[in-house]
Amino acid sequence: MSIDETTLKQIEKQFSAGISSADILDVFACHEVKLTEATLRKYVQLGLLPRSVRVGRKGKHQGSQGMYPVGVVRQIVQIKELMAKDFTIEQIQRDFLFMRSDVQLLEQTLATIFRTLGDVLKDREGEGYASAVSADVAEARAMSRELIAKLDTIESRLSSRARIRSVN
Repeated sequence: MSIDETTLKQIEKQFSAGISSADILDVFACHEVKLTEATLRKYVQLGLLPRSVRVGRKGKHQGSQGMYPVGVVRQIVQIKELMAKDFTIEQIQRDFLFMRSDVQLLEQTLATIFRTLGDVLKDREGEGYASAVSADVAEARAMSRELIAKLDTIESRLSSRARIRSVN
């Protein structure tokens, strides 16, 4: 059994701020798709999925929790579907998801940078240069979205060519 597109969109909406490894495992268990903590770690180690980012919890002495971008659920579904079509992990890594985790890491890093810039700009709101810098940040944010979209398109095109080659 797999997870359909409607369900994936619901999951992405529910966990838009990120998803923990425990939640990932729960999602797949609820849909009767076998996924273990060891398999999840292996996918991360192979670069098929991005590494989790440590996020602090609210409250004293709560520590932090590893959070993945919610897109990993969709990626795991894709990996499972490709494996069901008899592709090996090595083929998937080489031909299909070869830069996905790097792009997601870049996306996370850019989000952190823009959050930090936003915080700094908030603190300096009354200063004369803040509005000009704010416009520059907005432009940079738009450019970063375009970059991520372009990289996604490139990967998608290359992955499509690999799929076509594998069918022939």
